[in-house]
Amino acid sequence: MPPTLLQPVLYGGLFMGVLSALPIISIGNCCCLWVMGGGMVTSYLTQHGKTDPIQLGEGAFGGFLAGVLGAVVYAIVSVPVQLVTSPIQRGLLEAWLNSSADVPPEAREMLERFSESSGMIGVLVGFIFMLMVGMVFTTVGGLLGALIFRSSPPVASAAPPFPPPSTS
Repeated sequence: MPPTLLQPVLYGGLFMGVLSALPIISIGNCCCLWVMGGGMVTSYLTQHGKTDPIQLGEGAFGGFLAGVLGAVVYAIVSVPVQLVTSPIQRGLLEAWLNSSADVPPEAREMLERFSESSGMIGVLVGFIFMLMVGMVFTTVGGLLGALIFRSSPPVASAAPPFPPPSTS
């Protein structure tokens, strides 16, 4: 990986991973907003550091790398978020199960078993899902970002240069 691509990939992966792991903000991923945004952030920052236009392949590759890094960041951020939110979720589930009498005992048992074991398994499943989705959609976001944020090449002067003054 070129050194000029390292910082944009880090920021794009952080953008994707952190926003995808936060409980309410992650709703934006219902249409892959944060995942594609990570690729676009990568392309924007890659173009920002250069004077010549970013190539489409460079934007797509940067987006791909940001997707892989974003999945890792997602898993790292999801662990403390899961530790904080799982007791709240469990309490809400128990309150709902205790208040509704029409829940069959089999369903009640299954929900209780699922709520006890869903912590780290959920993080692992989420990591694999974010890795697969991230590798595809951050690449698309990087490609779109390369198209949108591409700078125009410097325009050569259309007028011919002035001839040197004659010394005759």
